[in-house]
Amino acid sequence: MSAEQPLIIKRVKKSGGHGHHGGAWKIAYADFVTAMMAFFLLMWLLGVTDEEQRRGIAEYFDNPLRVAMQGGDAVGEQSRPIPGGGDDFRRQDGEVFRGALPPADMQETLAALEAAEFEELKQRIEDAIDASETLSQYRDQLLIEITDEGLRIQIIDLEGRAMFERGSPRLQAHTIEILDELAILLNTVGNRVSITGHTDATPFAAGDAGYSNWELSNDRANSARRQLVTSGMDPDKIMRIVGLASTVLLDTEDPANPMNRRVSILVLNRAAEQAIRDDGITAEDGAARL
Repeated sequence: MSAEQPLIIKRVKKSGGHGHHGGAWKIAYADFVTAMMAFFLLMWLLGVTDEEQRRGIAEYFDNPLRVAMQGGDAVGEQSRPIPGGGDDFRRQDGEVFRGALPPADMQETLAALEAAEFEELKQRIEDAIDASETLSQYRDQLLIEITDEGLRIQIIDLEGRAMFERGSPRLQAHTIEILDELAILLNTVGNRVSITGHTDATPFAAGDAGYSNWELSNDRANSARRQLVTSGMDPDKIMRIVGLASTVLLDTEDPANPMNRRVSILVLNRAAEQAIRDDGITAEDGAARL
């Protein structure tokens, strides 16, 4: 009698058809369709726009907020770089407009966007001051605030720690360190700046007939400008240099207070920049005329 043969059980995996191949092909197909849509959109844009309009589109995607604030060919219904498309804009009150936003609504929108941008810049500068070993030690000499004209950074004198040599536009070493750091931060925004020099009310011996606080305040503002440029700030960002002598005091009760000696660096908003273009007057200057 022969020995029993062992029972062998062979398991065969059956294919469930194409359903078990996974969904990776769907993702790949979606990417392909998206790429083709982008390609045909690009070809369409190249066909319906001229060189100037294409340049406006490129500039918009590079810096949309600045293009919107400046206006020009990249903004508005009359010269829209992409003709056609959705033309309805609905305000919060529910009213619907055709075409571009009305001027008043556009101004409000741009002002809100700009205000948010300045708040973000203020926070970045304050964070940079706290994080910088150089700037943090001079924190009490830096006054930063949002004004009607933009973001104002004031570097003030303190008792025993002046920014300049006495009666001179020559910068102290620690002032150069402050301006070195600020130049880097100011280069991160596209807005232009105005630099204003201020003095206390202590007159020169020769009085206003000779070299006076007027010349000194202007020379100190120019010294700050030169140092910012030397430290790497784009010279084209400078829009104006002003010397106001002691006409706009921080401490009006004590005109000789060292804090009245200061340099104000104003990162201009759109309205302030336009005011300077129109007649050169901003609120800070207006205060000097009161």
